Amino acid sequence: MIVCVKTTNPEAVAADTSIAAQRWPHLLNELTDTLIDPHLARPETRTTACEVIRALLAPLTAKNCWSLAQQAGHSRPYRIQRLLSQAGMDEKALAAALRDYLIGHLGTDDVVLVVDETGDIKKGTRTVGAARQYTGTTGQVENCQVAVYLAYTTPEAHALIDHRLYLPASWSDDPARLRSAGVPEDVEFETKPELARQMIATALARVPGAWVAGDEVYGRNPGLRSYLEQQRVGYVMEMAATDRMATPRGPLAVKELAVLLPDAAWQKRSAGAGSQGERFYDWALIDDHTDTAGVRWVLIRRSRTSGELAFFRCYAPQAVPLARLVAVAGRRWRVEESFQQGKNLAGLDEHQVRMWRSWHRWSLLAMVAYAFLALCRLRELARHRPSSGLVALSCSEIARLLHALFRVEHDLEHALDWSVFRRAHQAQAQRCHYRRRALLES
Repeated sequence: MIVCVKTTNPEAVAADTSIAAQRWPHLLNELTDTLIDPHLARPETRTTACEVIRALLAPLTAKNCWSLAQQAGHSRPYRIQRLLSQAGMDEKALAAALRDYLIGHLGTDDVVLVVDETGDIKKGTRTVGAARQYTGTTGQVENCQVAVYLAYTTPEAHALIDHRLYLPASWSDDPARLRSAGVPEDVEFETKPELARQMIATALARVPGAWVAGDEVYGRNPGLRSYLEQQRVGYVMEMAATDRMATPRGPLAVKELAVLLPDAAWQKRSAGAGSQGERFYDWALIDDHTDTAGVRWVLIRRSRTSGELAFFRCYAPQAVPLARLVAVAGRRWRVEESFQQGKNLAGLDEHQVRMWRSWHRWSLLAMVAYAFLALCRLRELARHRPSSGLVALSCSEIARLLHALFRVEHDLEHALDWSVFRRAHQAQAQRCHYRRRALLES
């Protein structure tokens, strides 16, 4: 016999969600008043920036200056292009305001700062930072642009609070190329761990008790680890299976140590809830060494199904239980979710700009748009815990509801005008390509 239990009143849920959606425009106004207005020089520019943020939240097939302008009701993309390239905007102050705003609203309890990079595939080499380099986006070497981001995570929420564009040596060693992309003269080559250290240092000034998590790129960098230990900041960062550790039997690779551990050394622990429930693994902790600076361990994670191993370097100013290190390690996946949502919902990777300033401005506005979704989700979660019949509102679901709330219908004339503009622009570009090709072949 099948018993159907009705756990939720659909009408009540719809009414409650409708009331929630009515609060979101006020939150968006609060966010833009705090972040946008003080850091853009002219009222016209502030209006355009707010229109860009709203358009970034729309479910467009592609998000670029043209599509955002059409969505915002502009007749041409020039206002948005000018916002990204020439308008008076204090990007550093806006980035700091976004960071402080998120820290203030997400809270300072149980914070883990997660650092990671993401790559955007590019066809040419003129886009600032684009070069043949490894990207985790595809897991191989591609012609791409790579940026390092810092995610601010708490048990209830997460968002991107800072970013740095990585310039490979092929760029930083070529002054003419840097000038052509508008890179400031004081920008020099810096490794990804160094860019991460700068962002972490800025965040720690506001949240000194935060932990830090990262993958091998950062966990294998002794300079970054040394900095965190000097600041007495706990970390859990991945290491390679071939990294060696001192033992009474001499240096051994950590993958060899994993084989030598007895069954009693492994404990079943959850790395946090995922989309399919709690993510249980077997964990083992090996003491590395302890001194006046703090305690260090090697943490090993073993899949309960495949047996696959992962290894982490850990540090804390004082001894902490295994459960704490597992919780920090489990929080690292939040940055991947932030990348996925930032790209899918706010166009983080869809910029079609080549210059240094334009890239930073686009990324900042996309981070603001994504921060708005994250804050909406957190506030609704605080107001209404999910019932047995419904999951909590996600950023994706909030974006869908926002589209219905903010939808602006444009008439056929607006669509036709944009069609004419696109085709005229494409015809001009085609003529230029043909002319350039003819000159090369002559």
